[in-house]
Amino acid sequence: MRDSNLPETELLKTVLQPLLEDFQYWFARSRDFLETERLLFMSQDEQSDLLMRVKKAQEEVNTAKMLFTVIGGQVGLDMATLAPWHQLVTQCWNVAMRFRSQQENGQQQDDI
Repeated sequence: MRDSNLPETELLKTVLQPLLEDFQYWFARSRDFLETERLLFMSQDEQSDLLMRVKKAQEEVNTAKMLFTVIGGQVGLDMATLAPWHQLVTQCWNVAMRFRSQQENGQQQDDI
C-alpha cells in the first residue's frame, strides 16, 4: 500500500533500491553456483546458456542500479524489464533446489 505522504522519489528509493540489491545478490549467488558445480540433470550447453543469461542479467541490473543512483532515484523501471529478471532468479532457485535434492538423496555428482 502506498503512503501518500511519501514523495515519489523516496517511494522509488524505498522499493526499487532494495529490489535491485536483491537481484544483484541472487544473480551473484547463481553465477557462483553455475560456475563451480556441474549439474548432471542439465546438458553442458543448457548450463552454459543459463550461466550466460545470468551474466547478462547481472550486467543489466548493475547498469540499472548505477543509473538509478546517479540520477538520485528520479526514475523507476518498467515491469517489462523486471519480469525477466524475476523469472531468471526463479529458474536459478529451481535449479539449485533440484541440485540439493539430488545431493540429499545420495545421487553423487561425477567430476566431468
